[in-house]
Amino acid sequence: MSVTEVEAAVIGAGTAGLVAVREILKVTDRTVLIQDGPMGTTCARVGCMPSKALIQTAEDYHRRGFLAAKGISGGEGLCVDGAAVLRHVRKLRDHFTEGMVEKTLGHGEKLIVGRARFLDAHRLEVGGRVIRAERIVLATGSRPIVPARWASLGEGVLTSDTVFELDRLPRSLAVIGLGVIGIELGQALGRLGVEVVGVARSGRIAGLSDPEVLASAMEIFSREFEIWSGHAAEVESAGDGRFTVIAGPHKKTVDAVLVSIGRRPNVDGLGLETLGAPLDEQGVPVFDPATLRVGSLPIFIAGDANGRDPILHEAWDDGRVAGYNAAREEAVCFHRRAPLKITFCDPQIVTAGRRFSEVKDLEIAIGQCRFADQGRAVIRDQNAGLLRVYAERGGGRLLGAEMAAPDGEHLGHLLAWAVQQGLTVFDMLRLPFYHPVIEEGLRSAVQAAASEVREKPRFSELAFCDESPLSSLS
Repeated sequence: MSVTEVEAAVIGAGTAGLVAVREILKVTDRTVLIQDGPMGTTCARVGCMPSKALIQTAEDYHRRGFLAAKGISGGEGLCVDGAAVLRHVRKLRDHFTEGMVEKTLGHGEKLIVGRARFLDAHRLEVGGRVIRAERIVLATGSRPIVPARWASLGEGVLTSDTVFELDRLPRSLAVIGLGVIGIELGQALGRLGVEVVGVARSGRIAGLSDPEVLASAMEIFSREFEIWSGHAAEVESAGDGRFTVIAGPHKKTVDAVLVSIGRRPNVDGLGLETLGAPLDEQGVPVFDPATLRVGSLPIFIAGDANGRDPILHEAWDDGRVAGYNAAREEAVCFHRRAPLKITFCDPQIVTAGRRFSEVKDLEIAIGQCRFADQGRAVIRDQNAGLLRVYAERGGGRLLGAEMAAPDGEHLGHLLAWAVQQGLTVFDMLRLPFYHPVIEEGLRSAVQAAASEVREKPRFSELAFCDESPLSSLS
């Protein structure tokens, strides 16, 4: 059996793996990239990009309902060609995937196609070939969770990996799990004319933990499709390729089922048991989140494979950390960015910084803005939702926020940046806000939080000439 010796080996050519290789190549070209299965990142093939293409198409069609009130006639005559919509989504998907495949193939002889298996902490076996590496990055991604009893019911049981391959839109669909994927695809398909029912076992939507924001979101989305909340679902065959979904007192027969109950790290079958490292309940080796190192082993685990935050920008940074450390003798720790999670539904659901569940037991000041009467939101027919921000009651340092809000993706960035910079609510109020913009809703929420803070500056909205414009940085 031939042996190839390298400084670092990377298993998986998704986002984290490609970034890790790029970091390693800054130090040494003695590396290999091992890929098993289809090339192209999860984001490009089955995640971020095809879902956003579908969401944008659904939003464009949904806008027809607002045209007549604005003096634009003919909107009621628009119709959806489901097959054409799905072809459009796949065309854009293939465009984005092609670029990632080209990047992967660009590694030439350093790319090894095949399934890797650990022989020990330094050796991998790939298709009868042994790779010996000083350090190894494990970045094998994840896959949707589907109970075996449901998967056996047929092709109409869909996941985010298969839904975009449909030839036509189903007439009816049950979405089981209203996390990020479920709420995004459920709303988009509903807006395209599919009769949708959503099942939220936990009673939550897209990870919201603030009961006020959750109640607002639940009320908004319940207007668009039926939601069964607080009950576990079961799926049975109804014959003729259809399915019966049961959740508590609810029962419905549908053409297809979209299962979005989470993702499982692709760590099985890799021979991790040979490493002697403790594994968590998902079979993932226990690792240091600051270095991504598995115990004291020369192994680093990055991206969806570590089961921490299956989000592209987190996978990107995981790749940076793992690649940097895999190219060096000593592992170093890194500060991570402030948390930011965005669900591209309408209104968008966003958490920035610490969530309500993480701060509710602290002494906090809470400020909020309801968008029902917010000027720019009214003009855009997007006047629904709630934003809540959390700050330290003592000095006003911003801790985090949750929202279901128009332009939440932009508000979330501003809030995450403020959290990472350690700004207070008074620092934020001294920054510019234009009129009329959605961001004025953010200012209203911050003003409300500032009113509850005990230690206030002499004047909240502007700095005196003898003060720093940013009080916390003075």
